[in-house]
Amino acid sequence: MASDRLGFIHRFVPARDVGHSPTLLLLHGTGGNEDDLLPLGRQLAPEASLLSPRGKVLEQGMPRFFRRLAEGVFDVEDLIVRARELAGFVEAAAVAYGFDPHRVIAVGYSNGANIAASLLLLHPHVLAGAVLFRPMVPFEAEPLPDLSGKFVFAAAGRSDSLVRPQETERLVALLEEAGASVTLHWSAEGHTLNREEGEAARKWLAEEIAPRKDGERDR
Repeated sequence: MASDRLGFIHRFVPARDVGHSPTLLLLHGTGGNEDDLLPLGRQLAPEASLLSPRGKVLEQGMPRFFRRLAEGVFDVEDLIVRARELAGFVEAAAVAYGFDPHRVIAVGYSNGANIAASLLLLHPHVLAGAVLFRPMVPFEAEPLPDLSGKFVFAAAGRSDSLVRPQETERLVALLEEAGASVTLHWSAEGHTLNREEGEAARKWLAEEIAPRKDGERDR
């Protein structure tokens, strides 16, 4: 059942061992809701907790995570405010539900991918990493944060008419410049996701969140 606690309508699906498992922060696209990405989240990390908020901004009745002025033109002032709200929600949810705040990985699609990228740029302490489907540069961050140790999977469609391939490439370059480890995955698709992309993200994520022996890199 969805809850409206903590400032966002959301769902939380706990892992079997909440305190010692990663948590996926599921961020839907325009017109989606807190239920949309639950199946994808379970596919990507079956043993993870799932935290799925609904965007608080309405565009012609469709939920989003921040306002836009036109297609591909974002209201940056609103984006900054909404990213701060979302970061506070994640921190409060970690306390309320008992998950590890240092093992939160965003999984975002379209508008959700862009707010996830904004969290990395504005509030990097909130995320260990991110899976970004169809992202673009949300705003020009100056100065860039230190994203050393963060891991990012970005999936782009070569036939995407809403997010041009070079927009995703520019975001990848920005994140790498900030120190993040980024994997860029291409498909022949447009803006819609396909099964192959989900499977590629699942394999990548399994390697990133696998238990690590002493002496291996610390996330």
